[in-house]
Amino acid sequence: MSDLKTEIKQSRPFGSIQEEAHLSIIRTAAMLTHAFNEAIRDRGITGTQYNALRVLRGAGPQGLCRNEVRDRLVARVPDATRLLDRLERMGLIERERQGEDRRFVTTRITPAGLALLAELDEPVRELHQTQLAVADEHELETVVSVLARLRSRL
Repeated sequence: MSDLKTEIKQSRPFGSIQEEAHLSIIRTAAMLTHAFNEAIRDRGITGTQYNALRVLRGAGPQGLCRNEVRDRLVARVPDATRLLDRLERMGLIERERQGEDRRFVTTRITPAGLALLAELDEPVRELHQTQLAVADEHELETVVSVLARLRSRL
């Protein structure tokens, strides 16, 4: 088992266990994210684009407005409009103005977007299983619970 001090080549002790935990969470998230992005890169999308497509798939045929997509993303993005613009240019989503308020635009996933996610479902599931195989189900439930408690305080 590798410890964080060794991984980041730090010779001095951490200032506190809280600092070590914080850095460990960030380091682990970065490593998981990098591997995930590498796994989907050959499909021509980023992790954030994948997440937006999953959000829209989950929304169903009624779709969502831009702010709803933005609010449901796992990681915050500075410009949800630009993210959706790219997905629309790729043919993975479509947007439609609704009603009298021209500012309200409904975003829906296209059949091409659904097909791309369907292609990725199994490889992504296998990646998660491989990445997290070191922990048993009870340990993973504990990780999920502790991280949920941390997020609820932020």
